[in-house]
Amino acid sequence: MTSEIESLRQKLPYRDNVGVALFNRDGKVFLGRRVMEGDAEESARQEAPWQMPQGGIDAGETPLEAARRELFEETGVTSFEFFAEAPDWIHYDLPDHLIGVAWKGRYRGQRQRWFAFLFTGDDSEIDVTAPGGGKFHAEFSGWRWEELANAPELIVAFKRQAYEEVAAAFADVPERIRHG
Repeated sequence: MTSEIESLRQKLPYRDNVGVALFNRDGKVFLGRRVMEGDAEESARQEAPWQMPQGGIDAGETPLEAARRELFEETGVTSFEFFAEAPDWIHYDLPDHLIGVAWKGRYRGQRQRWFAFLFTGDDSEIDVTAPGGGKFHAEFSGWRWEELANAPELIVAFKRQAYEEVAAAFADVPERIRHG
């Protein structure tokens, strides 16, 4: 069975995606608690993994445009400025049990372009339970500000290496933000 899964994995492409590291003025990064099984209440009761906003790139959209859109759709945030872009695409593979299942079985994982934005608004602007005034599906049941270096340990295990690469790419951002 493992060789069948590995064979399928090798045939499948990566899904193009963007990720957003939204930093506050204290140099901490936004993390949202993932909604589990489409149930925000269940996510609040269980140890749902945390992650930064991310999502697919629509046809005709640049990665930066997709990052701005995804940030709004998942958090409602409009007060932010571009700060940095990771130098390379960051990849992660799905675990074996999701190969041929997730994303209708069309992808082996994701190839992500990551952006760092500086949040210039007030925390009250962030609304993960009804983003865009309820126009968008809630991806998160809650959120918090966290040290970037802690993010890899707080997310689902199969994305950990990708988050370590994001943390390395943006390691200097908190200090640059705090010291202008």
